[in-house]
Order: sequence, then structure tokens, then C-alpha cells
Amino acid sequence: MRTIWGVVGGLIVLGTFMSEVRTLVVPRVFRPGMSNMLGRVVYVSFQFLANRFDRYETKDRILAYAGPLSVVAKLVGWLGSFLAGYSMLNFSLGALDLRASIREAGSSLFTLGFASADKSRLNAIDFCAAVTGPVSIGLLVGYLPALYAAYARRETEVTMLEARAGGPAWGPEILARYAMVNLNDQLPDLYRGWERWTADVSESHTSYPVLIYFRSPRAQRNWLIALLAVLDAAALHVSFNPSQNVGEIRMALRSGYVTLREIARTERVPYNPDPSPDDPIVLTKEEFLYGVQRMRAQGYEFERTPDEAWPHFQGWRVNYEAVAYALAYRIDAVPARWSGPRRSSEAQIDVITPVDRQPGKPQKAADEVPADAVADAVADA
Repeated sequence: MRTIWGVVGGLIVLGTFMSEVRTLVVPRVFRPGMSNMLGRVVYVSFQFLANRFDRYETKDRILAYAGPLSVVAKLVGWLGSFLAGYSMLNFSLGALDLRASIREAGSSLFTLGFASADKSRLNAIDFCAAVTGPVSIGLLVGYLPALYAAYARRETEVTMLEARAGGPAWGPEILARYAMVNLNDQLPDLYRGWERWTADVSESHTSYPVLIYFRSPRAQRNWLIALLAVLDAAALHVSFNPSQNVGEIRMALRSGYVTLREIARTERVPYNPDPSPDDPIVLTKEEFLYGVQRMRAQGYEFERTPDEAWPHFQGWRVNYEAVAYALAYRIDAVPARWSGPRRSSEAQIDVITPVDRQPGKPQKAADEVPADAVADAVADA
């Protein structure tokens, strides 16, 4: 019986060590595994608590703890597993009873040195346990700077997009604001920057999947919603104005939906890898026309009519809509326009912008759209 305990204990130690190495050292996702299970348990627990509230800001505050605490939970889980494994190894040698074996393993694992059985056959196990504890903590300490450096790079671009297009991000709003301040010639720079951003996010969020669940400092910002807004802006741009920098826009679109698919594979979210441009999308034409009216109200110019542009926009959006909606539902992202359903029935949040104040003019919200915007757009179409 003690031999079985020793075999099981050795397997626990080896399996825990491999889980730690695969999570903190090897830049690749391995699923399933103990670390992923622990992270998932933490997130599901926080999601269950957040679902008790209807107000999104409250949900966001609760879910903000899920990602960071899942990292702590993994360390606790690894150390607990090492303690169990080394205790079973000590017990298997027959020199100590179970309680003394746990005490001996804990003293060595945490390098406290308060317990020693003075048994030569336990020395090797004690030495291994004494090395394991500091190495586990050291690996995690080295892991955190890389994790938060990737997080900071991600959030820099998301914050810049909010300054340019308000929050939560929305594709038509990006084009509308660039047109409002006569910066349409700078849109290619935006697409090039986000093409590089998506490459960085693809690498970091598949190597460190916990980043998917790290939330922005403000409730109205979210990395996934920002990416979806840029993809929608690019799809609108190429659909309405096919003669303007089509190559750059196409590269930004492809880089964006390839990144979403990489993350979907990491999260085991199913998707169609080769959709047809004629496949239906969830976004309705009425929602599309509302966005078109917002762009038109700020002076955005069109080469095509909304009716002509709609099938082209649909053909682009079918590449990323389902994946983006599934991921937004999973991480409970801010319910922005054109971002799909959520777990609860909270209303979509409109773009939040400062009031447009000018001398001698009545105050008016910068993003105000007439109530009959959709009807006007339909009539123009």
C-alpha cells in the first residue's frame, strides 16, 4: 500500500512540475491541464457572482479580479499539489506516519526547516522539496513582468482609440470622427498600427491565455470591443470606398480576424474557418443603416450607396462576427453597439463622448444622432 502511495505521489509531483513549466516557461498553450482548470474555476466563480447584478459597471468591477486572482490560484494550486505529492512520497518510505510526513514535506517545501525526521532515506525528498518551493515562486515572479508588459502594450492602443473614437468603441464612430476633424487621410496609419497590434495580441494572448480575461482599467474600454470596432471601420471603409487604400485595409482586416480565430482556438470556441461571403450575419441592415447615418451626419463621403455597400460589408463581417460575438459573450465584454448578446438583458451602451461646446452655439452631444436616423438612411438608400 505504501508503494502505491509513493507512485501516486511521484506522479503528482511530476505532473505539477510539467503543468508549471508548460504555463510559465513554454510559449504555447496546452489544454487541458491543472493550471487551466484552476483558472477556469476562478473565472466561473466570479462570473457566477457578477451575473447576480444587472448594472454593467458592477459586473466589470467584480470580473476585474478574476484574471489576476486566477494567477494567484495557480500558484496556490501548484504548491498544494507539491505538498501532497511530497507528503505521499515521505509516507511511502515508512519512516513517518501521515501527519509527520505532511509536516516534513511542508517544512522542506517552504524552506522553513522547523521539522526534520533525521532519516537519511528522506534526505533526497527533502532536498527536492526545498528546491521546488523557491523555484515555483521564482518562476511566477519572472512570469508576472512579461504578463503585465503584454497587458500594457495592449491597453495603450485601446486607450488611444478611446481618445479618438469615444467609448465603448464602435466602428461607424471611428469613421465619423475622422471625417468630422478632416483626418480621413490618416486612416491608413490607424489600420497599419492595428495590424501590428493584432500580431502582438495574437502572440501574447495565445502564449498567456489569462490575458484574455484581464480587463481594462475603465468599464467602457475593452480590447475585444476595440478590435471589433476597428474591423468594422475597415469593413465599412472598403465597402463604401473601394478605391481608397484597399490593400492596407484588406491586410488589417485579415490580420484582425486571423487573430480572433487564433484566440478562439486557444479558448476552444468553434467557428467556421472558411465562411461564404453570402452567409448571413447577425447584424441587421437596420443597425447597419443607423451606423451609416452617424457617419453621414459628420460628413463622411461615400462612393457607393448603402444598398450597394451592404453585401460587401456583410461579406467582410462574416469572417469575424461569430468569433467576436462568442468571445465577447465569454468574457462578458462591455455591451457596445454591434457586439452581440450578453448573459443578461442589459441594453447596449452608446458611445460616450463629451459635449460639443462652441462659443455662440447651443450645447449638443458630439455623438447625437437624430431619432429618425434609420428612416432617413433607408430613404436615401
